[in-house]
Amino acid sequence: MAEKPVKLPDHQRVYRKLREMILFGELAPGQPVTIQGLVGTLGVGMTPVREAIRRLTSEGALVFKGNRRVSVPEPGMAQWDEIAFARLCIEPELARKATIKITSDALARLADYDDHLNAAIDRGDVRGYLENNYRFHAFLYDQAETEVLSSIANMLWLRAGPSLRVVLGRYGTANLPDKHAEAMEAIKAGDADAVAAAIRGDIEQGIAQVRETLMAEKI
Repeated sequence: MAEKPVKLPDHQRVYRKLREMILFGELAPGQPVTIQGLVGTLGVGMTPVREAIRRLTSEGALVFKGNRRVSVPEPGMAQWDEIAFARLCIEPELARKATIKITSDALARLADYDDHLNAAIDRGDVRGYLENNYRFHAFLYDQAETEVLSSIANMLWLRAGPSLRVVLGRYGTANLPDKHAEAMEAIKAGDADAVAAAIRGDIEQGIAQVRETLMAEKI
């Protein structure tokens, strides 16, 4: 008999849901929300919402605004440059390490994420793109089995995700280059340096679009 799935405690379930709302653009940079509003949206009590907010604030994904309000940070150009620098240092290295350890089963799962990503691009599905793009990167980096670097990468994605959602709202998904395809071919070939280069190129493309958007908002 198959085991029943383990039900997560409310605080963990709320944390995951709120984290996804930030990662995938349901909460925009600078958008204020109240604790009570989140209680209503998520259908849970105030205590797990407060705990989830506490964790996400410690990770830099939310900031307190007073009067029980929180919001997603709005990174300026200087902060975004720091995020970009850190991502370009850490994520290509995670991809390189992952290539050395990845199994055939993990590669198949990565290909599935990429297929869903491509389908989202074709239909102009911004939420689907953001979700599958994150799943692709996060799963690849998990294969590196490096706890410290992976935890830093996850924190950086929480900081970068909302800005990427703003970019896609402006430009859509139609002209995104498929750097993941390059990465997949390099993984199959066991070429760790080529995988790192493909992931670097993928990140650089997103960084350039965010910078362009930030500059346009200043005009």
